[in-house]
Amino acid sequence: YNSFERRKEKLLTISTVAPADALPVCLTSPTVAILGSGDFSRSLALRLVASGVRVVVGSRCVNRIPSGLFPDAVELRNQEGAVSQAVCLVFMAVFPEHYCSLLGLQSALAGKVLVDVSNGAEMNIHGPSNAERLAELFPDSLVVKGFNTVSTWELQTGAHDGSRQVMICSNSTEGKKKVVQLARQMGFHPVDMGGLSAAREIEVAPLRLFPSWSGPVVVTFLLFLFFYGYGFLRGILLPFLAQGGHNAFYRLALDLVNESLPAVALVTLALVYFPGLFAAWLQLWRGTKYQRFPSWLDNWLQRRKQLGLLSFLCAALHGVYSLCLPLRRITLVSLKVPHKSSVSGTEEPWDELGVWRSDLYLSCGVLGLGVLSLLAITSLPTVGNTLNWREFTFVQSGLGYIALTLSIMHTLFFGWDFAFHIEAYPFYMPPSYLLAVVVPCIVLVCRCFLLLPCIFTRLTRIRRGWESKRNCPVLQHHYVVANGIP
Repeated sequence: YNSFERRKEKLLTISTVAPADALPVCLTSPTVAILGSGDFSRSLALRLVASGVRVVVGSRCVNRIPSGLFPDAVELRNQEGAVSQAVCLVFMAVFPEHYCSLLGLQSALAGKVLVDVSNGAEMNIHGPSNAERLAELFPDSLVVKGFNTVSTWELQTGAHDGSRQVMICSNSTEGKKKVVQLARQMGFHPVDMGGLSAAREIEVAPLRLFPSWSGPVVVTFLLFLFFYGYGFLRGILLPFLAQGGHNAFYRLALDLVNESLPAVALVTLALVYFPGLFAAWLQLWRGTKYQRFPSWLDNWLQRRKQLGLLSFLCAALHGVYSLCLPLRRITLVSLKVPHKSSVSGTEEPWDELGVWRSDLYLSCGVLGLGVLSLLAITSLPTVGNTLNWREFTFVQSGLGYIALTLSIMHTLFFGWDFAFHIEAYPFYMPPSYLLAVVVPCIVLVCRCFLLLPCIFTRLTRIRRGWESKRNCPVLQHHYVVANGIP
């Protein structure tokens, strides 16, 4: 589940920025110009003023700006007047298609830092970015890409909200340092992304809709369609066609959904731990850890957190739907016409086997959902950051396999001995829960094999740097480590 944290650390370590006290003091009493008077310009002006920066807003038509739109501390001028007031920084808060209309300001903008805050219009990142085109139009200026990933709402959340990152890139080290200093003064955390060529990736970042969630969501949705369609075909459509009008279509809204959700949750949870096992067996087969995994496996490993959270969502929905079933029965009873019930005077026989099955089934389900809830909570960055690496690994791996085992037991106790009855295979189709436990059982069996001492010891040596002779023919006589693992 820690793919988000690893990607975040990787982003933060792309490039380091010099500390603020080592930067040249250019903004002691800064005057920053903003070209444009839209919503982003207004929010940016509010944030700058709250951070102690003097702001001048330049507009093509100052008279059409309503009174009170900008704070009183903001000075409104035309574009030429705003540029002349700027000390060294000018924010280009206009759409890229209007950059050419500012060519008359080339001489006034010469030597100043132009901060391009625009986003891409589409996901196509081929060709020059908006910032690169701006640098071509104003070759005498220092163009810096930044602040485009910060929305207008986030600019208004507070003057010293340091929880947001600002990705910055430029070919000018001097211009980049000035923007970094201003970003810190505004309470943001600047991240140096390198040269101006990185602007192509930064500009399309706000256009991506949950980029790390698309694959897991599609997989979960396809699994739900499979189990829902399989249950519809096996339990509703084929009996309706074979038995001459046996209508069970009322099960589509509640029963069939509640049968599909636990199957999806179980398979999705197994898919969280399957790539880790596959990677371990691949390292054992290769005899080294220094060969890269295939790209599909690497992407799968990075999506485990999303798959786990989707598994928890399906399990939680299954619990809610199960609680709704008694309500539906109560509603059906109240809708029926009252009739006299025959009292036989005999007691119902005690089904001890059925009681054991029901209690074990419910207990494993509740415990499995509880452990899965703990996994979901610890996957949040605010909670996971409070745990050390051993604690995080114990929760996500150790308790994760416990949750998977409890979920499998929950399914098997539900089925009990039904799988051995011929009535459980109408139209030669097995029950859905039998299909759902195949992948999780494979995962547990592979995990048990990895825990065997002969396999576990070899895998530990490989992960600590040992290589087989076919990969490293040099004799390795010094692989004894401090922990005593040979």
